[in-house]
Amino acid sequence: MRFDAITLKQLRALLAVADTGSLTMAADLLHQTPPTIHSQIKNLEGAVGEALLQKASDGSGFQPTLAGQEMLAAAQRIEANLSHAERQITALTQGRRGHVVLGTVSTAKYFVPRLVRLLQDRIPDVEISLRVANRSEVMQALNRGDYDLAIMGRPPRGVIHRAIPLGPHPHGIVLPPDHPLAQEDGYDPHRLLQETFLSREEGSGTRILMERFIERLAEGHSPNKVVMPSNETIKQAVLAGLGIAFLSLHTVHDEVTSGRLALLRGRDLPVMRHWYLITGAAEADHVSPATEMCAQEIDALSGVYLPKFDL
Repeated sequence: MRFDAITLKQLRALLAVADTGSLTMAADLLHQTPPTIHSQIKNLEGAVGEALLQKASDGSGFQPTLAGQEMLAAAQRIEANLSHAERQITALTQGRRGHVVLGTVSTAKYFVPRLVRLLQDRIPDVEISLRVANRSEVMQALNRGDYDLAIMGRPPRGVIHRAIPLGPHPHGIVLPPDHPLAQEDGYDPHRLLQETFLSREEGSGTRILMERFIERLAEGHSPNKVVMPSNETIKQAVLAGLGIAFLSLHTVHDEVTSGRLALLRGRDLPVMRHWYLITGAAEADHVSPATEMCAQEIDALSGVYLPKFDL
């Protein structure tokens, strides 16, 4: 192995081929020629001493080998570190203390803009960029170093620097206000499981929590589920009478307060969880001063930006 011979161009060629599955498409992406991409990959494999790409089993293109997957993970971390440095330097040249990328799960997008506005008032010399994704994508971005901080529910397993509790995060079942179950103070589990549940996609933290709630009631019976791509789509579908939904109550605060949606009341509801602020770096000395300042300010706000419910 000759890892000191590895270049950034070689790693970017590997990333491009892995993303596109094709030398030609990778060449177009990087504005190079296919022979140049092929040469960079071969030189990288020579430095590593292992094949990094192989033909896909269906013959559709290239896919990484096990060694290639390790190099791709390293390349992604390197790119994330370079992007982080670029953002910090740009912020510093603009007279700011730094730049912070705050990632959030999609459920948090209903209150995080207010949080960012409060942060702009409290630390105006720190530039903050907001990124929104589902839980699985946020965890991947944290591991790559794409996000400096993240707001989510249950802290992820794995290497994180710190998880700061921010405040309560209630979940419950929402339904149209004229639904028969909305008129009851309590519910029959068997009757509830006859409903169609409108569900988020795989990788969503809300879906994981919904499935756990249903498992406690179902005793082997799984209700009908319809998968939808966003909380907004699910809310509109519930309003249209297409089914009921298990959602973060912070996503339906306005609809419940206005009476457009109703909450199911009864045993084990609402399901109470907490919001957390995650610092993704494994070591404290990898956290930038701007990131640490932002984390301290978020902690000091004590969840004042969270929607309030009378539950």
